[in-house]
Amino acid sequence: MATLLHIDSSVFPTEASASRTVTEAFRTHWQEQHPDGTVVHRDLAAQPVPHITAAAHTAGFADPASHTPEQAAAFAERVRLIEELEQADAVLIGAPMYNYSIPSTLKAWLDNVILLGRTAGETRSAKGTPVTVVASRGGAYGPGTPREGYEYVQNYLTAVLADGLGLDVDFIVPELTMAPQNPAMSELVPLYEASRDRALREAAVKAKQLAERLAA
Repeated sequence: MATLLHIDSSVFPTEASASRTVTEAFRTHWQEQHPDGTVVHRDLAAQPVPHITAAAHTAGFADPASHTPEQAAAFAERVRLIEELEQADAVLIGAPMYNYSIPSTLKAWLDNVILLGRTAGETRSAKGTPVTVVASRGGAYGPGTPREGYEYVQNYLTAVLADGLGLDVDFIVPELTMAPQNPAMSELVPLYEASRDRALREAAVKAKQLAERLAA
């Protein structure tokens, strides 16, 4: 029975969020392929995980027997999040671009699950797990665009998830999502709609491909 770890970080509800709309579509297609599967959903906007603290950080490098009560409590929360990642057969992450980067709530989750000697380093406990990231953005930041150099979502998540944790990362990128709300971008609405529709098609295709891959 396959388990999907589904993480959303948009501050907006699904009807107003490009990333949540696409992650929901992916999840729906995933569940069609895995009717008996399990989905663990973490909504980081509704229930943020603790930001990393000195106690949580230092506990990761100390013998558990030496942990102070504060370290033990903080580390237990990290372990709970790490185990969710380790036990997942696949991961789905909604990562909208806020001010050129990822939401702070998603960064907090990453800071908790990155643990040298367990998920990171020479032995990476979740290595090879497929991860689909829905990296929505209000403008256009792809190769050749004027703002290409400001794209810090895909670059950062590739470095952390793929290079750092050894996960198998794939991206779906709905862009120009601010066009319907920003009058200055009104002429870009058709391009936004095309990008949205393409992202939804990709969600359906990638969810099915992933199901077939895990069943092989």
